[in-house]
Amino acid sequence: MWLISFSFSSRPLLETQMQTASYTINFSIPLKQDFSVLCLWTGIQMAELECALKCMDAHTLSFGGIPVPGKSGTLSHRNFHGCFENIYYNGVNIIDLARRHKSQIYFVGNMSFSCLEPQVVPVTFLSSSSYLALPGTSGQEEVFINFQFRTWNKEGLLLSGKLHASGGFLLYLSDGKVKISLHKPGKALSDITAGAGLNNGQWHSVSFSVKRSRMSVVVDNDVTSSAYASIPLQIYSGDAFYFGGCPSSGNISECNTSFGGFQGCMRLISIGNKAVDMISVQKNVFGNFSDLQIDLCGIIDRCLPNYCEHGGECSQSWNSFYCNCANTGYKGATCHYPIYEQSCEAYKHRGNTSGFYNIDSDGSGPLGPFLVYCNMTDTTWTIMQHNNTNLTRVKSANRENPHTVFFKYSASLDQLQATINHAEHCEQELAYHCKKSRLLDKPEGVPLSWWIGRTNETQTYWGGALPAVQKCSCGLEGSCIDSQHYCNCDADRDEWMNDTGFLSYKEHLPVTEIVITDTDRPNSEAAYKLGPLLCRGDRTFWNSASFNTETSYLHFPTFHGELSADVSFFFKTTASLGVFLENLGIQDFIRIELYSPSEVIFSFDVGNGPSEVIVQSLTSLNDNQWHYVKAERNIKEASLQVDQLPQRSRGAPPDGHTRLQLNSQLFVGGTASRQKGFLGCIRSLQLNGMALDLEERAKITPGVEPGCPGHCSSYGNLCHNGGKCREKYSGFSCDCTFSAYAGPFCKKEISAYFGTGTSVTYNFQEYYTLAKNSSSHASSFYADMTLNREEITFAFRTTQTPSLLLYVSSFYKEYLSVILTRNGSLHIRYKLDSHQDPDVFSINIKSMADGQLQHVKINREEERLFVEVNHNERMKFFLSSGTEFNAIKSLTLGKILGNSDVDEETMKANSQGFIGCLSSVQFNHIAPLKAALHHSSSAPIIVKGRFTESNCGTLTGADSTSSETTHSFADHSGPIDEGEPLANAIRSDSAIIGGVIAVVIFILLCITAIAIRIYKKKGIYSKNEAKGSENEDSAESALKSELSMQNTASENQKEYFF
Repeated sequence: MWLISFSFSSRPLLETQMQTASYTINFSIPLKQDFSVLCLWTGIQMAELECALKCMDAHTLSFGGIPVPGKSGTLSHRNFHGCFENIYYNGVNIIDLARRHKSQIYFVGNMSFSCLEPQVVPVTFLSSSSYLALPGTSGQEEVFINFQFRTWNKEGLLLSGKLHASGGFLLYLSDGKVKISLHKPGKALSDITAGAGLNNGQWHSVSFSVKRSRMSVVVDNDVTSSAYASIPLQIYSGDAFYFGGCPSSGNISECNTSFGGFQGCMRLISIGNKAVDMISVQKNVFGNFSDLQIDLCGIIDRCLPNYCEHGGECSQSWNSFYCNCANTGYKGATCHYPIYEQSCEAYKHRGNTSGFYNIDSDGSGPLGPFLVYCNMTDTTWTIMQHNNTNLTRVKSANRENPHTVFFKYSASLDQLQATINHAEHCEQELAYHCKKSRLLDKPEGVPLSWWIGRTNETQTYWGGALPAVQKCSCGLEGSCIDSQHYCNCDADRDEWMNDTGFLSYKEHLPVTEIVITDTDRPNSEAAYKLGPLLCRGDRTFWNSASFNTETSYLHFPTFHGELSADVSFFFKTTASLGVFLENLGIQDFIRIELYSPSEVIFSFDVGNGPSEVIVQSLTSLNDNQWHYVKAERNIKEASLQVDQLPQRSRGAPPDGHTRLQLNSQLFVGGTASRQKGFLGCIRSLQLNGMALDLEERAKITPGVEPGCPGHCSSYGNLCHNGGKCREKYSGFSCDCTFSAYAGPFCKKEISAYFGTGTSVTYNFQEYYTLAKNSSSHASSFYADMTLNREEITFAFRTTQTPSLLLYVSSFYKEYLSVILTRNGSLHIRYKLDSHQDPDVFSINIKSMADGQLQHVKINREEERLFVEVNHNERMKFFLSSGTEFNAIKSLTLGKILGNSDVDEETMKANSQGFIGCLSSVQFNHIAPLKAALHHSSSAPIIVKGRFTESNCGTLTGADSTSSETTHSFADHSGPIDEGEPLANAIRSDSAIIGGVIAVVIFILLCITAIAIRIYKKKGIYSKNEAKGSENEDSAESALKSELSMQNTASENQKEYFF
């Protein structure tokens, strides 16, 4: 299409095209000189670029077309049809010259001097039942329909129609693509697809045509978005076309589709190249329609603003929007609520064990989740690592050229701060080793080295000291090597010293930077090492208050949750009803209450009238157990969850009020009217991720007390394997004293590897005497009383047969032995009458000496014996030799030492004892393995032979000799629940081994010391410190060795001095 044409000398033409929102404009410009660009007007805006035409000698300047066809025969563009405004050439108004019919202006064709904008009348399909019916011309060989549409819906019927005689066609959206289905009764003639992503809310054009035996559809005038198909028969048009849907009455089979009607806007509809006058349709002069909005496109962008939180992706349909929360760490209709717990303490009380976990320290707040290591001991530790945990040597640093190191953590400082604020205590170990390298020039003098925390302030106190005092831990304790100084390093000695300790002032943690300036003197150097940030406990998880009267309550500032609000807490009560919390506005309100013993209601009003979400429990909630409540309200829905019951939700009304506007104080445990107050305990109350300090407020409020007793009633089931729940002010703990297991929940197996001839003997007589003398709660009756029942559990792994697993002896020559026979079957041999042969019970399931872990449970109740192997069905046997096990003497695992009056099979099994793994051995309330490994110095137990603690009771592999493999967090400085070290000093063979090891270590240390001295004399350490990354590990090892020996010597000297 021609817009402007210049005619010059015989020069080539340059053709340029510009696409605007309303026009496609073409320029054809003959060139005589180089140029950059022209100026362009569109009537809406002017895009002006600098012109650089030089010496232009134009013969003719044409607008809208080329008046002399012979001079542009190589060009085949149509003349322009449209409107020009503000045409100037060299400052001359061309349109004004044409209006005055000046002689130099020549024009051809119909032209007027006014611009009329074309009237575009859009139409809105408001619902899935909307439709627009327009008449067609029946029997035509050609069907040609154009229109434009915009929508958010992926599915919807755009156009349908009957064909002459029979059959019809459907043009519809499916997954954001245009599809056409042409069919006759009994068969589909053709299906084609064009376009993609057409549900993006933008205008898209569709051109649909059927002519003779060919069908085509073109989307957005793009050839690449077009589709064609051949039809095996002649098609003739029907008498009507339906846009957007179909009438609900009448038999129009072509509209019976599963994807529903179209919801969106259409415009510029033309049938057979004839535009449809929508104003006539609106006046019911032409066509028919239902539930349309004419002369308006009512589409709404529901993703602007984006109400999806925490990076959730917003998508929408005609009526609503949706949030894709994948990979955000959040859930809910608007990705508001976190899927991760706020602390390791919360994970622990879900029954989780030590490991890596994502925590979200501010809950539904703006900070995202991050990965930490949770060390689940009696006290839960959160471990946050940084990028430099190595022991690092520093030389040649001074004030002009300081050594500065920055530490980057696995989380942002804001995330770390939120975690620190939640914790009861945080600490970070900072080790500073020095040789002629001072921390302070003199007491109260100018610091020579310092560190910086998250407040970005310089700190001059070091590990173990207090803020605002320029000291180290020895300075506080008065134990520095030089009493004239407050740090060991300030003694400025030519030997390795150290000032090491924990920094525990929470407001300054974590350490983000260390600066060292005093290592540039002869023989001066330093080394530092910063441990991970360690935090324990959760101040908010157990923060609670007890409400003792119905008129008592706690009040807090107004809750602000206009668009998104979440409330979570624990409660326990024996009352039948009561309000947990309430906040009022002029009209709006929010309230959560126990409405009945089995019903919790979340009610609110945001201006659309009161709404309720109700959760009903099949069991009573006023059982004095802790119950969890989580309520959330956003602009899409409100939801309520109680414990693990199914979550209940209520959708928000479409296009209703969305903002929750409150102005009163927040009442907790009661209401402003002092009616329906709550009686009981509320704990860990959080609003939009922010914890309310119930305990502090309760201290100054009549009728409310800080804290809530009785945690074991709810959490006691977390103590496993015979562990007993013990109450604490803030929480509980599991007492594993009488369990064969250890760990915070008595779930950690206690296992050991037995070598050839190993024997572990527990003496009941000694135990009884000790227990009786100490008046222990566990006083035993084993020595002088008769046992009518035993409960024995253990697990083992071995490939040796025969083997003696367990042997219990008596002062009256009665005994119990559990053995593996030569073929690997399990035999239980009871001799409860010294004058009879033992009862033998054989468990012939399969060979149990296959290297796999085998679980055995033996229960005797008088003459009845129950045996369970590997959690299979329990087997029942009967004893004939007696029912009383009199005056038991000892329990032996592995080889029986000394003389024993046992049967031949037991003796054969005892010849080699047991080689392999024994795990979690329990005899009634006695755990002999645990006593031998963790309490050997106090328990009445004797160990002989090779006996080492192992994790073989948890591994699935067959290698029972492998040593325990535990997770090692780099430079882990926190407490690890590994129990006390095994002490075997009383065993002669262990003593010999220990002595040999000590001698070997001493010789190695001496060799290392000599080597270091030789290297120092050669100047290797001082002159060749940085030789490449391949030497870093060996250098660090050498430094650690040197520091270890020097510190040992220093400690000996210090001890000798005092």
